[in-house]
Order: sequence, then structure tokens, then C-alpha cells
Amino acid sequence: MSAFSLADLEAIIADRAAAPASESYTAASLAKGPVHCARKFGEEAIEAIIAATEGHHQGLVAESADVLYHLLVVWRARGIGLDEVMAELARRTAQSGHAEKASRPKAS
Repeated sequence: MSAFSLADLEAIIADRAAAPASESYTAASLAKGPVHCARKFGEEAIEAIIAATEGHHQGLVAESADVLYHLLVVWRARGIGLDEVMAELARRTAQSGHAEKASRPKAS
């Protein structure tokens, strides 16, 4: 297993976000706003879905990396940190998946 973590990626994104947009793809994406970042995340998610449904192993690996990167950029654009998401995952996994889902508020 790789020693590289999502926390490492989050730190890299934070560093690159502070760079001039002309020098950093991350900074340029963030400068375009959260909607742009979310759309890019969606594009990458669709590409991952296509790779998964076509059974393209290396393509899915590559697109998954893109999905994770762009998801963390969306979080940054919206002021959400990895710790917040991990805390939510910890809360949810403290019980079975069926029980957790049943405990969620119903959508109106």
C-alpha cells in the first residue's frame, strides 16, 4: 500500500491553491469558483464510471485518481476539510449500513 494519503493530497492542494493561477492548475480551478470545480469533478466521475463499466482496469485507476483530486478541490472551494468528511464516515460506520441509512432524515 502506498504511503501517500488523502491528507497528503489535501496539503498539496492547499499549497497549490496559494500559488498564482498562472502557475497552478489548482489555483486556476479554484479561481473559477465552486461551480466550475464541481462540474470538473462531475466530468471526472463520469469518466470513472465509463472506465468501470468497460472493465478498463488502468483507466479506472487513473480516473479514480482524478476523481479524488477534483473532489478535494471541490471541498476546498466550499470550505470542507478531509477531517470533517472522515468524522462523518466514522459516525456512519459505527453502525450497520442499513441502520445508518434508515436513521437519515427523509427527503421532503
